[in-house]
Amino acid sequence: MENFGQLFRDFESIKVGVIGDVMLDTYIWGEVERISPEAPVPVVSLHHKEQRLGGAGNVALNLQSMGAEAFVLSVTGADDDARCLMNLYADHGINTAYCFGSEDRVTTNKTRIISRNQQMMRLDAEITRDLSPLDQKTLLEKFRQFADDVKPQVVVLEDYNKGVLTEEVIAGVIAICKQAGILTAVDPKRKNFFSYKGVDIFKPNLKEVREALNMLSVDVELHHLEQIHRELQAILQHRISLITLSEKGVFFQKDEEAAIIPSHIRNIADVSGAGDTVIAVAALVYAARKNVHLMAELANIAGGLVCEEVGTAAINPQKLFHECEMLLS
Repeated sequence: MENFGQLFRDFESIKVGVIGDVMLDTYIWGEVERISPEAPVPVVSLHHKEQRLGGAGNVALNLQSMGAEAFVLSVTGADDDARCLMNLYADHGINTAYCFGSEDRVTTNKTRIISRNQQMMRLDAEITRDLSPLDQKTLLEKFRQFADDVKPQVVVLEDYNKGVLTEEVIAGVIAICKQAGILTAVDPKRKNFFSYKGVDIFKPNLKEVREALNMLSVDVELHHLEQIHRELQAILQHRISLITLSEKGVFFQKDEEAAIIPSHIRNIADVSGAGDTVIAVAALVYAARKNVHLMAELANIAGGLVCEEVGTAAINPQKLFHECEMLLS
C-alpha cells in the first residue's frame, strides 16, 4: 500500500519545467441593478477585481502548491500585463528566469465580468499567431539552458493554441528532453494535436480525442478506449495515454495495463482549470513513483477537488492528502 505521507514529502525534491502559453485570468465582480439607457445592456457597478495565473501558469501554480519546484518557460508581450504576470509568479515562488517578453506579442489576458456568481461577459486580449522564427529560436535556447542548469525530472508542455508551442518548439523541446532523460507530459490542443511525437504522458480529454480522430461518438467503455490508445500510439509513439472523461473519471493505458478510474461524487462549482490540475498532479506522481495506476488515481481525485472551487484555483495539498488517505488506503 502506498505511503501517501512519504509520497507527498518526495514531491518537494522534484523540479518541473512548464513550457507553453501563459496568461492572466482577470476577474471583475459587480452588481447589476439597472439597464443602460444607451443600449439594452445591463449596467454593472464594479466593486472587486482579482488577477490570477492562467494557462501554463496555473499548471505551475498547482505544481508549486504540491511542494515541487516549478519553472515557467514562455514568451509574453513586453507590456504592463506581463509585468503583472511576473509579479504574480514571484508572489507564489515560481521561477520565471527562462521567460522573456517580445515586442511582437501581447500578453494574453482573459477578463471575466461576474455578477451574482454568473459570468456575464469575457474580454480576451491576445495574439494567437505562431511565434516569430527569432522568438522560437530564443525560446529553444532558453529551454536548452534550463535543461542544462536545472536538470528537471519532468517537463510539462501546456498548449492553449496561443502560438508559443509551435511545431518547431515542440519537436525541439521533446528532443532535448529525450537526450537528457527528462520525462515529458503534454496537455494538447487541436492545432498541434499530432505534433507531440515520442512524449511520455499524453493527456487529452475525450472531446479532443474525438475531434482529432474524427469520431462521431465514443462509448466510455474500456475496449473502446484501449482502441483509441492504440490509434493514438500508432501516430505519436508515446508511452502513456491519460484521457479525462469529464464526470466519468479518467482512462489510462501504458503497454497492456489499462483501466477506467471512476470519478468521485462532487459538488461541482466550476470545471475551469481542472485539466491544469490533472496534468500537474499526473506529471508529479509519475516522476516520483513511475506508477501509472497511482498517477491516474491521484490525478482523478485532484481534478475533482478543484471543480469544487469557483474560477481557476490550485489544488489544496492537505485536501488531496486527506482524500487519498480516505479513498485509496
